Amino acid sequence: MSIDGLGTILAGVCVALAVTGALALLWDRIRIIGRSTLIAAMVLSIAATAGLELNRLTETYPTWAALADDKAYADPGPTPVATPSSHTRVDAEMPIGRPGNGRVATYLVPGPASKMTMPMIVYLPAAYFTPEGQSLDFPVIEALHGYPGTPEAWIKRLDIAGHLDREIAAGRMAPTVVLLPYQTTDRLLDTECTNLTGGPQAETYLTVDVPAWARSHLRIRTDRAAWGLTGYSAGAFCAMNLVLKHPNQYAAAASLSGFAGPGITIGDHSETTTNNIAWRLSHLAPPPVALWIGWADDDRSARNGSRSIVALAKPPITVATAKVPRGGHSGQVWKQMEGPAFDWLSAHLARPAPHNYPAPHIGPAPHTGPDGARHP
Repeated sequence: MSIDGLGTILAGVCVALAVTGALALLWDRIRIIGRSTLIAAMVLSIAATAGLELNRLTETYPTWAALADDKAYADPGPTPVATPSSHTRVDAEMPIGRPGNGRVATYLVPGPASKMTMPMIVYLPAAYFTPEGQSLDFPVIEALHGYPGTPEAWIKRLDIAGHLDREIAAGRMAPTVVLLPYQTTDRLLDTECTNLTGGPQAETYLTVDVPAWARSHLRIRTDRAAWGLTGYSAGAFCAMNLVLKHPNQYAAAASLSGFAGPGITIGDHSETTTNNIAWRLSHLAPPPVALWIGWADDDRSARNGSRSIVALAKPPITVATAKVPRGGHSGQVWKQMEGPAFDWLSAHLARPAPHNYPAPHIGPAPHTGPDGARHP
């Protein structure tokens, strides 16, 4: 029984109801020790069931092994697909869209710069595996999750692979490699994709280690024009903050219900300065990047933060906005925004381009992921 399955939640509810019923029936028949034991069991069963439901909504622990901190994944040691191309040309007329399903795999990505090693989910578009695709370098999007949460939320709650397949097949999006990294080694520690003083160096991992691994193991474009970011909730703040801080690495970012500030204490007071989007836009020279900013009108925090970013952004930053009338800060809102956000990102990133070397492999070697399943 999976940790986030409906059956697990129902089982927890049944246990809580059974203990509550036993307490009511036996109250006059048992002594104080028995009553105290049943009361404790009732409280624990209710708390455990509530915790399981919260975990199901946030995907903080996608498996029982993750809850037990059992790192069931292994380093696959993938062979590089090909030596990354440093010079690629763009051909906007190249017929690269291919109907079909992309593939999702999980890899262990070491972080020599950040000293963090974590699994990362990778979406490879269907075109990546075609004969034509074997001679192409693909654009890249890093998709960042919210807090609490994991990359599994993109897969299970937001159906990112389905959205990408549909947008690419319809021709609204170019075939794109999408990276879904973890942002912290401690699932209960919110980093907001920053380098915490005395803590995880999430920013370094996401902007140095993850791109370096991808360039070494995937057929992707290496130029800044082909790299973008997206995220929802806290991950949306991450996407906007990182594109503003690293404009030489990323060309565009899409925010789904993001905020203007990190909402945490980083340790160096940068949450009010260099790691605060509103402060950066007010005090620093704007970089030449593109932003897509979406929110729900009844999501007050994200709405106000997003509006402040839109108001403060000045050329050469370009901004596109989108809003839905209602839905709050929820997965249903992000599902509505997902397709348009990816389409916009694709339009602002360079397209797949031919490389000048043979590609002996069609994809990185799969391995057993954190969920214990064999990934293609």
